[in-house]
Amino acid sequence: MAKLEKYEKEILESYENDEWVPVEDVEAAKSRYREIARYTMQKNKRINIRISEKDLDGIKLKAIEDGMPYQTLISSIIHKYVAGKLVEKT
Repeated sequence: MAKLEKYEKEILESYENDEWVPVEDVEAAKSRYREIARYTMQKNKRINIRISEKDLDGIKLKAIEDGMPYQTLISSIIHKYVAGKLVEKT
């Protein structure tokens, strides 16, 4: 068997510890998440911003670590901030 990534090990451990619960209405849940994805992925505006080269390099590095394009990471950060889910470490 191939070596598991850290997140894969966490998923497997969670499953083996019976932490998963069944979804009551699978079709309703799929429909709900499909709608959330459609709304989240809707990109109908373009912006231009100026940031320091150091910050852009840092964002690109984080994006590589997360396996996504850096523009997607920036969009995700903005979305989390607007949704109140981006919190400052203390």
